[in-house]
Amino acid sequence: MAVKWVAAKALIAFVLLVSVSAAPSHQNNAENKTPSNGTIGIDYHAKAFYKHHWPSMKFGWKIIVGSIVGFLGSAFGTVGGVGGGGIFVPMLTLIVGFDQKSATAISKCMITGGATATVLYNLRQRHPTLDLPVIDYDLALLFQPMLMLGISIGVAFNVIFPEWMLTVLLIIFFVGISIKSFLKGVDTWKKETIMKKEAKKNSRIDDIGTPEDTAHYIQTEDLAKDVNEPKKKVSLVENIRWKELGLLFSGWIMILGLEIAKKHTTTCSRLYWLMNLLQVPVAVGMSSYEAVRLYKGKRIIASKGDQQPNFCVLQLVLFCACGTLAGMIAGLLGLGGGFILGPLFLGLGIPPQVASATSTLVMAFSASMAVVEYYLLKRFPVPYALFFVSIATAAALVGQHLVKKAIAILGRASVIIFILTFTLCVSAVLLGGVGVVHMIQKIEHNEYMGFGDLCTYRAH
Repeated sequence: MAVKWVAAKALIAFVLLVSVSAAPSHQNNAENKTPSNGTIGIDYHAKAFYKHHWPSMKFGWKIIVGSIVGFLGSAFGTVGGVGGGGIFVPMLTLIVGFDQKSATAISKCMITGGATATVLYNLRQRHPTLDLPVIDYDLALLFQPMLMLGISIGVAFNVIFPEWMLTVLLIIFFVGISIKSFLKGVDTWKKETIMKKEAKKNSRIDDIGTPEDTAHYIQTEDLAKDVNEPKKKVSLVENIRWKELGLLFSGWIMILGLEIAKKHTTTCSRLYWLMNLLQVPVAVGMSSYEAVRLYKGKRIIASKGDQQPNFCVLQLVLFCACGTLAGMIAGLLGLGGGFILGPLFLGLGIPPQVASATSTLVMAFSASMAVVEYYLLKRFPVPYALFFVSIATAAALVGQHLVKKAIAILGRASVIIFILTFTLCVSAVLLGGVGVVHMIQKIEHNEYMGFGDLCTYRAH
């Protein structure tokens, strides 16, 4: 089963990541030297680990090219529900000239801007075939708390994890997810083709009306559904499930509060570890609450309609592990987390529009939390961040509008899956390529490539 395959593979990668992170560090921090060519300033909160490079903000070809790449990355990334971080980070490092750590932080800002704009756009949208909002709030409640827990872990370890390990894991995981997403897209395309033919044979396509209604009809496997029934128009207030959205905000506020409190403690002190550990019951408690309700049948994945799966305990545990893994890698690499959640939702049989919208909602919460943390760590220049956030926000709105038109014209929701696959492939090539180049450079300069020591890190 596709879902079990993705979840099992995610769990294996999660175990590997945790086990490697537990390896003892043999680095002598006093002797740790970092090349300072082109360095503008040193992050005095983390000077034992890296020197940041923030290029001056002046109009030129780098800004123009970076803006174009950032616009395209946000448009494709938000449509696919993956954020676009796999494109933002290489753009910020290779074109604009930021160091890897600062690029990761600015990437999070861009993801937050694009995801927030997309969520505001989707709050008014309806499910393609059912009388429901396009966002599946129960699905978001299951994954969002664990994703945020993973984000906090990933951000904390961002300054000490070696690039070679991240690069290897990234390439392996991205390749596997890209192949799986492509196969899902091909399968969906074939089903859509069959359903289009069936619709023409039954001469029902002429009675549907608008091209957008045609797209809605083609995306459902229930050919007996009365597609002539007009879709109910609802207001923005009625289209939002306020209780579930309130729970999502509550989890976000509690974990963010603990993260901010942690920044005012001494690293590796008892209070520091207490702030970290308190996040576990908050995240696990919220996800477990939703998981138990799904297991007992008190809640359902409404976006699947009548085709409700019977979740077993192992499946729900694996889903929560996937959320944590997505957050960890997202915090480490500046990605949106949706590169795991998007394909996972598709594997659950969620319609592409719903998978993209729900994944983006979860990303908006998790990425914004990382932005606050990076800001407290003084990890990025605010003017640069605001500039690229504005580009990402505009691109997200344009991308959502254009893909909606494309689906209405083509009558194929698989367009979203192929956009997701394309974004994953480009991200794998760019991030993998940059990582390999950095590894070669460090080997040539005989630089230390092991783990740092978390307890030497200090922040206000």
